[in-house]
Amino acid sequence: MRKGIAASKGYAIGKVFLKEQDVIVIAHSNCIDVIEEKKRLKRAVEEARNQLIHLRDKTGESIGKEESVVFESHLILLDDPEFIGAASAAVERDNTSAEAAVKSIVDMYLAIFSDMEDEYIKERAADIKDVGNRLLRNLMGRCSTEFPDLPENTVVVAHDLVPSDTAQLDRRKVIAFLTDIGGRTSHSAIIARMLEIPAVVGLQDITSRVKNGDTVIVDGAEGVVIINPQEDTLKLYEDKRVQLEIENDKLKGLIDKKAVTRAGRNIAVAGNIGSVEDVHKVIENGGEGVGLFRTEFLYMDREELPTEEEQFLAYKYVAEKLEGRPLIIRTLDIGGDKRLPYLPMPEEINPFLGYRAIRLCLDRQDVFKTQLRAILRASVFGKVKIMFPMISALKELIKAKEVLWRCMEELKTEEKPFNEAVETGIMIEVPSAAIMADELAGYVDFFSIGTNDLVQYTLAADRMNEKIAYLYDPMHPAVLRLIKMTIDAAHREGKWCGMCGEMAGDEEAIPTLMEYGLDEFSVSAPYILRVKQKIINS
Repeated sequence: MRKGIAASKGYAIGKVFLKEQDVIVIAHSNCIDVIEEKKRLKRAVEEARNQLIHLRDKTGESIGKEESVVFESHLILLDDPEFIGAASAAVERDNTSAEAAVKSIVDMYLAIFSDMEDEYIKERAADIKDVGNRLLRNLMGRCSTEFPDLPENTVVVAHDLVPSDTAQLDRRKVIAFLTDIGGRTSHSAIIARMLEIPAVVGLQDITSRVKNGDTVIVDGAEGVVIINPQEDTLKLYEDKRVQLEIENDKLKGLIDKKAVTRAGRNIAVAGNIGSVEDVHKVIENGGEGVGLFRTEFLYMDREELPTEEEQFLAYKYVAEKLEGRPLIIRTLDIGGDKRLPYLPMPEEINPFLGYRAIRLCLDRQDVFKTQLRAILRASVFGKVKIMFPMISALKELIKAKEVLWRCMEELKTEEKPFNEAVETGIMIEVPSAAIMADELAGYVDFFSIGTNDLVQYTLAADRMNEKIAYLYDPMHPAVLRLIKMTIDAAHREGKWCGMCGEMAGDEEAIPTLMEYGLDEFSVSAPYILRVKQKIINS
């Protein structure tokens, strides 16, 4: 039995497919014809571009827009003169092959970034390595990195799973993931939860402990893997798996029910979405509205800013589909790990604490106003609310509301209808906002706690860093105090408080959040019914 990190709940019994790490060896570094080598590099870049566009679109359709964003950063690298341009220059300068030039540039960046502590820089280094390997495979005629046609009941075992791996998996046949590295917030863990299949990560050496064809039990609830189990153990876990299926079927009976506690308290359970299509999943799973519409994904997969009309139609579509249920639209949250190729942003030592979200919008009010006007126009088609992210001080909130007010005045002048009483709120995701919640509450209609950032900012623990995963604890007393302070501050002002971070779907945290008086839980669509069940049984 091996113990790792429980990344996605559930039980699976299947056969191992061991994904070996791709080792690329460059046999020849000499260049015979510089012009031809530069042409080869250019063709490899174009081939990589087409591959990444295909993977981006495929991931967006099969898994979700949010998970497809990583391919945007890879596409940006292909246009970076300091990366591709430097490789092309190296071919000419050093009279070397395209393969050797690409490898030298990749190795140079990896050497520079290897000792840096900033996680964003490390992620950028990983992107460079990923794109570099893609180029090398193309140059060497090893273009395909697709999985073979896997049989049913396959458990994929890998050192790690990168985005291009998970985009190619046949979700009808892959029933679980196991990885050597990673934490609950690693890419493979997030994908597993979105696909609703069990996963155990951070197993350290699972790739050396199993071989193709081994039977494994994956216990995604306890983070346990059992290799080639005995018959009695197989029977035990098969019973657990069947029982879980029965429980999931029973959950469907809650689709049309309200989440009312035994004491008679009604608590809203809504869904988080990242694209207009996601609203259907929320409705199908009994969501009582959308508690978070991540609008930045309207800005992805394109070469220019979306127009007011494009945004208006998207917001209108979701509002109408909800048929009167609440729709909370978060204004643009770009920056940190999300960047746009057509919106230049400064390189920062720590972009997660830098020029992003409301800070960017208040600086680029042309971008901000376009979005606010679109949201306001859509507000007449449903119960639309506006939410500002990354508020850290009252002055930011006041400035944001001033911009909103100016948009309202413009629409009045243009005689374009909107809901003048549209509700506005803020995400509480910065400790300073939670501490000052009593003051901020007087300027908003609601709060929504974004625990993903609140936890990492409070504990100084990057949630994507597996080395310090043990520090990222949503139930830490300091985090819980900030959450309770926020809820209490909202209630004293007669306002409601929700939560749209991952903690809202944590079944162990739900009783505590209910005790604190949280009014709304907003989670990914697959978690809606389980959250409802937990509330109803409390």
